Amino acid sequence: MVYNLPMPPRIVIAPQAFKQSISARAAAIAIQNGVRRAVPEAETVLIPVADGGDGTLAALIDTTGGRYFTAQVTGPLGDTIPAQWGVMGDGETAVIEMALASGLALIPDHRRDPRTATTYGTGQLMAAALDAGYTRIIVGLGGSATNDGGTGMASALGARFLDAAGDVLPPGGAALANLHSIDTSGLHPGLAGATIIGATDVTNPLCGETGASAIFGPQKGATPEMVQELDGCLANLAHVIQSELSIDVLHTPGSGAAGGLGAGLIAFANCELRSGIDMVCDALDFDRHAETADLVITGEGRADRSTAFDKAPVGIARRSKAFGVPTLLLAGSLGEDYDALYQHGIDAIIPIAEEPATLEASLQNGAELLERAAERALRLYNLGRAES
Repeated sequence: MVYNLPMPPRIVIAPQAFKQSISARAAAIAIQNGVRRAVPEAETVLIPVADGGDGTLAALIDTTGGRYFTAQVTGPLGDTIPAQWGVMGDGETAVIEMALASGLALIPDHRRDPRTATTYGTGQLMAAALDAGYTRIIVGLGGSATNDGGTGMASALGARFLDAAGDVLPPGGAALANLHSIDTSGLHPGLAGATIIGATDVTNPLCGETGASAIFGPQKGATPEMVQELDGCLANLAHVIQSELSIDVLHTPGSGAAGGLGAGLIAFANCELRSGIDMVCDALDFDRHAETADLVITGEGRADRSTAFDKAPVGIARRSKAFGVPTLLLAGSLGEDYDALYQHGIDAIIPIAEEPATLEASLQNGAELLERAAERALRLYNLGRAES
């Protein structure tokens, strides 16, 4: 059947990575392929995004035509590992994704232990960027294996965390129970003139029932007893920071991001914490493309109630709604209270699954499933356009 349709639609395609399946860029290309199968004449703009977690480096470097670098760093359990960092296409902004140096995905399940995991490698990446002369650094906070309040990061940049005897503490969050003083005299001199921006998708405080240990500790291997222990350790860190540096990290929203790395960046790098998706959208000039679009398509691996807390799809929808542009979400799966997202700017949600399948099979076929779901969605969209 031939429909009398208005002008070809202009569609902004802005998914995030589908974790363990495909990158944000690969997802955007798959969606574009599906769109063009349904509407060959559609004008598409690809803006792969991230919200500070996994995929932030690739989203910012690939989309802006930047460059990648690799450094040998200390991984979360003390092993030496290669980790990427990059510089955006402006040639001035360095980007670090903490998950690539201190992330949970770097550790097999049976070795996860947030009591000893360290952010030292993240600090080494920051030092590499500072040593290369970059004075604007974006640090993506998400996907961490750690709960050390950013003390590992600060140690790599020259801070010393001491017990009552004046000895340097071992790495990891559990050691902070014995923290007595902090020596910042040896901090990297480049920090004084640098602008550090922490991109986060959470607003959790450092401690308490919604703090780093309680909310994120269990997924990193913490038992209920460990959660209580680590929460007390971070509270002690906050107390010493307040006492010696006159900086309150205990109550700052976002200080609990990445196992308290948000707090460490505030205290030792004069960091500004920002909404990860807003920061990424600003860097990629998302609004300029959205304001002339007819439709925005975003995507994520699992849509559930946690998405409402300013994860990438909701951030994309919020910004699109400002221009009166509808947002379609393609989701790998639907979780608890996914329909609450309709109250947060998402106009339609379409799962990409077609039939019962194992998680492994779904992850392997992510691009194909996403392409076909995008085609189905655009055929429905065309029906609406034909009737308008």
